[in-house]
Parts: sequence; C-alpha cells; structure tokens
Amino acid sequence: MTTITKMSLGTNGPLVSKIGLGCMRMSPVWGSVANDENESIATIQEALDRGINFLNTGDFYGAGHNEMLVGRAIKGRRDQAFISVKFGAIFYGSQWLGLDLRPIAIKNFINYSLVRLGIDTIDLYQPCRLDNSVPVEDIIGTIADLIKEGKVRHLGVSEITADQLRKVHSIHPVTALEIGYSLADRQIESDLLPAAKELGIGVVAFANTAEGLLTGDMKAPLPANAYQNHFPRFQGDNLVKNLEKVEVLKQMAKEKGCTPTQLAIAWVNAQGDHIMPLVSMSRRSRLPENIQAMGIAFTPEELNALNTHFAPGAILGGTYLQR
Repeated sequence: MTTITKMSLGTNGPLVSKIGLGCMRMSPVWGSVANDENESIATIQEALDRGINFLNTGDFYGAGHNEMLVGRAIKGRRDQAFISVKFGAIFYGSQWLGLDLRPIAIKNFINYSLVRLGIDTIDLYQPCRLDNSVPVEDIIGTIADLIKEGKVRHLGVSEITADQLRKVHSIHPVTALEIGYSLADRQIESDLLPAAKELGIGVVAFANTAEGLLTGDMKAPLPANAYQNHFPRFQGDNLVKNLEKVEVLKQMAKEKGCTPTQLAIAWVNAQGDHIMPLVSMSRRSRLPENIQAMGIAFTPEELNALNTHFAPGAILGGTYLQR
C-alpha cells in the first residue's frame, strides 16, 4: 500500500497530505445530480483513514450541500482534517451570476460555512477568484481580520495571476495557491508557478486530467449532455487532434503498468515538493488507484518525453482557466 507522504503547505506552513481530496463533484454542480450522500461521506472518511487530510470544498458547491456533506463526514474527527474553503461565487440554481467579494459578504459567507461544516475555524479560506469589483486590500484585509478573530487559520488564493499573487502576498502572507495544472494546461509555468515558489507559497493543483481529456477514456464526439462541450478544447477537430496527443500518454501508461489517469496525477506530483495534486473523487473505489499514482516515479527520459510531447500550447482550444 502506498504511504501518503506529507508536505509543508508553503514555507513553514502546516503539514498536509501530498494529495488532496476535491469534494466538489459529490454535490450537484453544472446542473448534475448529486451523488449518493452515504457513499460520498464514506469516501471522505476512508480518505482520512488512509492519510489524506486535505479536504477541498466551496460554500457555493451545491449551494452549501458540499459543506454539509464534509461536516457530516468529519464529525468527531475534526483534528484529522485540514479544511480548505472557497467563497465568493454567486449562483442562482446552476447559473453563474458573478462574484461578491465585499467585506460584508465575506463576513456573512464564513458564518454560514462554519455552521454547515460544524466547526469553529476554517484551516484555509480563499476567494475563488479576484476581479476589480472590490479593492484587493479590502478583500484580503477582511480575511486577515478573520484570522485574528480565530475563524480562519491560513489565507489561500485561487485562479489568479502572478501580479495578483504578489499583491495579495504583500498585504498578508499567502499559504497556498489553488490553480488548474496538468500536462494539458502548462501556461502557469511561465510566471505564476515561479512566483509561488519564489514567495514560498504552496500550490494546490486541480484538474490534473484536464477535465477528463487525459484519462484515456474519452472518445470523439462527446455525448450531447457532456459539460465539456462548453469548452473549445472538446469541440470538433480540436477534440480529435487532442485525443491523438493523448495516445502517447496511454502508451507510456501501458508500458509502466498503470492507467493514464495515474500517470497524469503522477506527473503533477513530480513537479515539486511544494505542489499537491488535488484529485476529485466521490466513490471509495477511486481511492486506491489515485493513491497509488503518488508512488509512480519517472525516469529523466520519460519526463522529457512527456514534457516535449505536451509542451505548452500542444493541446488545442480554450481551457477551464480561460472560461
């Protein structure tokens, strides 16, 4: 059995598991139906049993449904879990309405989150994105106040630019950056990842399989109801050519005796001791495979082959980050 190693989330930051559990897909998102709640709770609890303590949620995942699930799963086990919460997105049903990052809204959001989670303090609290609607000093200053009050332990940020990261870090130390990162999405390597490393900020990397592209299971065309159809990457000739690129990943996975998904996670894991693959799961059956991915090692030749074949820009079409 692969042992879950620990990493420091940022310089001198808290120790967390090197792999994180993304809980979003346990709840209705993008118009999907909620998964079986008992199975979702059992998945979180087994993840904790196996040593995965980083749990990622958001107050807008399923309009609070996700936080309530996490709260039920960690009841009586609070000290075993590191809870990361995103806030700021406003939805009506499954329709995106925008962001609300006003200090008054943040203070309202966190009270609801603490109640739904059944806890007194959130370990990592982060705006899901930043825009120009509210001065960043007001947003980060409000979270800094919550840290002083004991309602939050650490500041996180999500899906921002290198310039924004430096600005936020100058206002209050940032512990972690949550960002999409995979073999298919490497644009952050030019400036954002170097900035995070320079500033001593941990990286929580989601979408390791690029919304399913790197799983090796995807076929063109996608079903009409697939959410990926919204993104140019998965449309028409783009999808056909992108899937041809994935064949190299599938072949290497076959040679190494693992799955393409495992290889995609392992590649993210190999990018640095300060980078955590955040893997979405909603079934216990997915845990062994994803945990085993953390034990996969690459030869220099294998890494070079993947980095060359999946060079930035090799995958055609817009990504989730450009949505």
